[in-house]
Amino acid sequence: MRVLRSIAAIVVALPLNAAISGAQTAWPTKQWPTGTPQSVGLNVAVLDSINSEIGAGRYGYIDRMIVIRHGRLVYDRRYQQDYDRAYRDSVHVRGALNPHDYTGPYNYYDPWWHPYYRRGDLHTLQSVTKTITSMVIGAAVARGDFPSIDTPVLNFFDTTTVANIDVRKRRMTVRHLLTMTSGLDWNESLPYTDPKNTATALEESADWTKFTIDRPMSADPGSVFNYNSGASALLAYVFVRATGHDIEEYAAQHLFAPLGIERWYWKRSPTGLPDTEGGLYLEARDLAKLWYLVLKNGSWDGREVLSREWVRASVSPAVATGPAPSAARYGLSWWLYPFGRDSTQLYWAGSGFGGQLPIALRDDDIVVVFNGWNILPGQRRLPLRAVLGRIVNALGDTKVSQAAGKPRR
Repeated sequence: MRVLRSIAAIVVALPLNAAISGAQTAWPTKQWPTGTPQSVGLNVAVLDSINSEIGAGRYGYIDRMIVIRHGRLVYDRRYQQDYDRAYRDSVHVRGALNPHDYTGPYNYYDPWWHPYYRRGDLHTLQSVTKTITSMVIGAAVARGDFPSIDTPVLNFFDTTTVANIDVRKRRMTVRHLLTMTSGLDWNESLPYTDPKNTATALEESADWTKFTIDRPMSADPGSVFNYNSGASALLAYVFVRATGHDIEEYAAQHLFAPLGIERWYWKRSPTGLPDTEGGLYLEARDLAKLWYLVLKNGSWDGREVLSREWVRASVSPAVATGPAPSAARYGLSWWLYPFGRDSTQLYWAGSGFGGQLPIALRDDDIVVVFNGWNILPGQRRLPLRAVLGRIVNALGDTKVSQAAGKPRR
């Protein structure tokens, strides 16, 4: 479910056939080739200063920082946090972030489940799951296993069982689910600790598909951005109806396997469907592979995993998230945030509750990953755009020196 409350979006938008500086050394299918920051033209002092600030607790609970350039892992820092102590006052108290049995996987305070799966190294991705779900659909489209994303959503349902059907709901398509323009009545603007947040109510419900598809409509599909975790949850149901395959199983075979991703955990909703709005866990280096795949236009070691056309559509703005020129855009479940003097360039990213931030900086052939677990209102956050500006300026590029901003759930 969960995206960072202030949008921290995400890679510099260039034509997808633009040349990438630096030579491809080796595909990181087995493991990332390594190097020093200096070997890829990065000022290590800048990275060390960010590392020191994180280590001092300046940005709350940060778990991991990874920097990759020209296909080489050049900076990887882990930060030990005492989550038993950090959230011990909440772990046994029923509330919006702990609505069920306190030992279950939707207790966001329980260190057995969050932020690491069973205290290992697989980190919750929260709403970054939405972006990866879009990639799985893209892989299915490339293989001819998924129909047009302009297919009406109700084509996958027995409409005699769906409530609040009107002309607008009949026009709602898979594309609208991917771009957060479904038109469904939904309020995810409140803190996730607030039980009035519709996404919080979704996770409390017994059937996420029915909870979402039965919502009344509040706008014409495609007309307005309205962040909706339920729309992403519907994609698990749509995928199995469209392809005959469980979306996790399909991801394992057609997205994860080509990249050498062998370990993950994917939570399931109460009806057994994969939680496509926020349930995936990955190790940070494997998460970086997915963003590197997009840097490489969907191809991996000579194999097309995503089509170039799907990548282009994914990171092309489909809708503005607000009226200001500096407001984020949204693609096919990708956050796109303008930066620079004229705000014509874009970062591409995923953004997940607590501080899950994979970013690709296309202009500079960089992938950056941050994991964290700042889940309560008022907690300190990583100032992502300012930090990214420092990293890019460490290359001697001053064009983003004025970039400053903040991430979302």
